[in-house]
Amino acid sequence: MAGDSDRMIALFYTWLGPRCRPTHLPLFNRRHDDLDALLRAQDVIYVGGGNTANMLAVWRVHGVDAALRRAYESGVVLAGVSAGALCWFAGGVTDSFGGLGRLDDGLGFIDGTMSPHYDGDPGRRPAYHALVADGMPAGYAADDGCALHFVDGALHQAVSSRPDARAFRVKRAPDGAVVETPLPTRFLGAATAR
Repeated sequence: MAGDSDRMIALFYTWLGPRCRPTHLPLFNRRHDDLDALLRAQDVIYVGGGNTANMLAVWRVHGVDAALRRAYESGVVLAGVSAGALCWFAGGVTDSFGGLGRLDDGLGFIDGTMSPHYDGDPGRRPAYHALVADGMPAGYAADDGCALHFVDGALHQAVSSRPDARAFRVKRAPDGAVVETPLPTRFLGAATAR
């Protein structure tokens, strides 16, 4: 979570502690030998934001990528925001390399590509369109405050915590034009600040 940031870990426990039994997996100061047992013991694995490319590289060095796959296949729910949303896809739009660019080595639990922060970063939409026009596989985009809910690799629904947050299917048409189709998005109610 954000490079094992002490501040982010403290916030994680502060927000979730009263609601569940949270735990975290530090990798920069690793304390767990059996990643499979730790990850399979979770009901939900939540991945926060940060640098997607660096996160994936660190996961691969430690074998977290394979352990996550096994946890997912055993029924553990996977979730995340920003880098933690993008990582589950085969690729997508990232700011991991300085500017906005292409990421081709996501975990691939969900086919296709993804762009988070679709309305939160003014460069995301044009960058995603340009990459898809240039041959990047089709995928999904989500505004800030919008989540894509997949079941067994297929989109089940888009939900939001903001009434105007939306999700989109983005693909290249046979004529080469990029087509962006808004997806039905169910507003769950406003997120409450603490």
